[in-house]
This record gives sequence, structure tokens and C-alpha cells, in this order.
Amino acid sequence: MISRDALVTACDERLRAARFKDYTVNGLQVEGRSQVARVMTGVTACQALVDEAIAWQADLLLVHHGYFWKNEPVEVVGMKRRRLAALLANDINLLAYHLPLDAHPELGNNACLAERLGLVADGCADGELGEGLVWLGRPGEALAGSGGDGQVLDERGLAKHVAKQLGREPLLIEGHHGPVRRIAWCTGGAQDMITAAHAAGADVFISGEISERTTHLARELGIGYLAAGHHATERYGVQAMGEWLAAEYGVTHRFVDIDNPA
Repeated sequence: MISRDALVTACDERLRAARFKDYTVNGLQVEGRSQVARVMTGVTACQALVDEAIAWQADLLLVHHGYFWKNEPVEVVGMKRRRLAALLANDINLLAYHLPLDAHPELGNNACLAERLGLVADGCADGELGEGLVWLGRPGEALAGSGGDGQVLDERGLAKHVAKQLGREPLLIEGHHGPVRRIAWCTGGAQDMITAAHAAGADVFISGEISERTTHLARELGIGYLAAGHHATERYGVQAMGEWLAAEYGVTHRFVDIDNPA
């Protein structure tokens, strides 16, 4: 067991949360009980995840997508009231990290996605690795020759690999017609960073979502694009944080995946 304040401070410092200008509040969003023994993690603090935390008797819920986003209505009514009321009535802390959990060089979503996909990161398309959000690298040894029948990796081979590792079919926009040697990635809703990925020399860019304009950008720039799912690409950072808290502070950790096809 650890005090809530000590746990929050540890997370803030580990993720260097104060360094980010974000669209939301990073850190403690809803105050609950002062001592924490059971930590539940999940991608988004939706009602279904809150209900799971209540049923499991969690002391703290740690998520990537929390509440209080920039420009959202401030009134505590309807869905917002129900979510907050459930947390407060059950004395559950809500801890949320957005951009800090995307960018962290070890526990972040980009780092964890790279590990899961077998990508070797060697830089960042928009700044020093771990500080920027678009990561740049290459296929690892196990992935580089997985194009099938001894062929080098191409866009379609990479798409099949991503589908297998994430458990869902990505949407592939073919723009790079040749071997895939350089890959850029940024989890979540980062489709408009495709231009930064292209400028950095990537053959393919992997992210979560796609917009109508993304198809034209990929084809005209000559870069492949894989929309692998916002939720699917961001399931791993919170798990890494929960496992780190369990190892460092002895809390019990449980990850709950509330399915989201987006």
C-alpha cells in the first residue's frame, strides 16, 4: 500500500508530466481515498471502466483518456455527472496522463507499440526521442524478412503483421511501392502527422485514426499509411504504468480492456 499523494507524485515525475502543454489535465483528476493498494488501468475512463473499478474495489483508476478536455462544456450534467458521481460515491481516485503517456521513452504508448510490433526506434521526427511524439525507426530483425516467401517487408506484409499483433485489421493506404526500411509511428489520433513522418524519410507511417484527407496525403506524398486503431494502439502504455507501479510500490494491478473499434 502507498499513499495516494506519493503515488501521484511518483507518476508525475516518472512521466515528466509538467513538461507537456496538453489539451487536458495530466495527473490527479478526481480525488478519492488517501491510501492505494489496488490500481486498475484502462484506456478511457468511460462508465463501463468506472463500473469495473467499482466492482473490483479499486482504490485508483489510471487511464490515458480522462476528463476535463479543452473546450468541452463545463457543466456537470448527464454523462459527466454520472461518471463523477460514481467515482466520488465509491471514493476512487482517477489519475490520467495524455501526451506524457504517449511520449515516454520506456513506458509510453509509442515505446510499447514499438516493442509489440518489433520496431527499433532510433529517433523522432519532431524532436529528441522521448520528447517528440512521432517516433522513427526501422523493422527489427524478426520483422525485416517477414514479407513472405523470403521477400523483404512491404506495405502489405507490414499490415498483416500489425493485424496479428494488435488483433484487428488495420486500414492500409498504399503509397510507398517498395521495400519498407523506415517506419514512423504515433499512437492515437495522429493522422495529420503524416507530413512530419514523410519529411523524416519514413516509407510507412503507423497511427490510430484516418481522415478523408489522409488518403490523398499518403498517395501524393508517396508514403504508406496504416490506420491501426486509436484504441488498439493505445492499450499498452497504461498497462506498462500499472506493472511499474506494482513492481515499485507493491500495489495490486489489473488492466481492463473495454473494447472500442475506433
